[in-house]
Amino acid sequence: MRDLAQTFLDARRTTEQLAACLSEEDQLVQAMPLASPTKWHRAHTTWFFEEFVLSPAGFAPYDPRFAYIFNSYYDLVGERVSREKRGLLSRPSAREIAEYRRTVDEQVLPVLERDHLVQRQGVARLVELGINHEEQHQELILTDILAAFFENPTQPAYRPGAAPASRAPAPELSWHTFDGGLVETGMPSDGFAFDNERPRHRVYLRPYSLASRPITVGEVKAFIAERGYHTPSLWLADGYAVARAQAWEAPQYARTSGGVYEAFSLRGWRSPRDDEPASHLSFWEADAVARFLDARLPTEAEWEHAAANADPSAGNFVDGELVPRPGPGTGLGQLFGDVWEWTRSSHEPYPGYRPPDGAIGEYNGKFMAQQMVLRGGSCLTPRGHLRPSYRNFWHPDTRFQMSGARLARDP
Repeated sequence: MRDLAQTFLDARRTTEQLAACLSEEDQLVQAMPLASPTKWHRAHTTWFFEEFVLSPAGFAPYDPRFAYIFNSYYDLVGERVSREKRGLLSRPSAREIAEYRRTVDEQVLPVLERDHLVQRQGVARLVELGINHEEQHQELILTDILAAFFENPTQPAYRPGAAPASRAPAPELSWHTFDGGLVETGMPSDGFAFDNERPRHRVYLRPYSLASRPITVGEVKAFIAERGYHTPSLWLADGYAVARAQAWEAPQYARTSGGVYEAFSLRGWRSPRDDEPASHLSFWEADAVARFLDARLPTEAEWEHAAANADPSAGNFVDGELVPRPGPGTGLGQLFGDVWEWTRSSHEPYPGYRPPDGAIGEYNGKFMAQQMVLRGGSCLTPRGHLRPSYRNFWHPDTRFQMSGARLARDP
């Protein structure tokens, strides 16, 4: 269990490093109900290990009140603070949460060293789930503080300074055609995966073509210039209703003024290059831009089939510049990193899916309706966190995530 223990410590350390540049006041802010304060993320991921690893092993809770404060959505565990009120939790302080994290870490490590206990109770699987869960929250720390800093009148940068400029223009878009047929999709039975990635099953795909890179800023600028936000024929009805009701004129955190396109990022306001992947698009916007470009969004099965042989650790991830970057070469690129890519598929259970027993079964199972699947990770995702079968999901009007899209066509 030594490797797992080191992976556990590395993940816990990374979370603290992401929060280190934030003040206690920064860590309390909640920009909107869908976001959470940084210190809540730090505490919730700690409570996860305490609730699902330490409690079954006989450990007393650090503070019995924390189960109410830091439970996210596990109804089988008990009542909890309403999501939209997490920003009111001035106590416990960020410093107290740091002590909470240290204490739980010190308790988890000896449990991992008891090999017989690990084997008998499946603790290793729960710790591995907790590590991957924490990595998800590392990305949320960044997307949520971006939302908070955008609302701040001073609009501070999480990481000040301009991102290094790319040296050469990205290659022109090309199309890669796949024959389709009867293909396997989903994660095999061995190796870690979230429950919504299984069981592996067969899907029939018609021949399809996939774009060599994600939709770019330049293509979104053209959509704006051609009044795409005001052209109902490009939109699904529900999406157009939301776009008009919320007065969308550009992606989230973007603005056009005097012909200049700017976007707010973790590096502050910047002028992205036209060949950078477009970010902070909702599903509705991604679908409309795809129609504008005489294409469509891929299904998640098409995306996974195309990405089956790609390296999920190769790309622009959180250890980079924290902004999307133009593609580095030719071929089918940027499948992992830069921006999450909306698909045309709703988040539904795979054939034969059964959620795990107990509260862990609430992790994904109860969210398999009214949400759309995204694939591939982003420039805020931890490197090594992803797989071709990885399924992210958000409601179609979500814009504050690092989300973009890739075009597909029927050949």
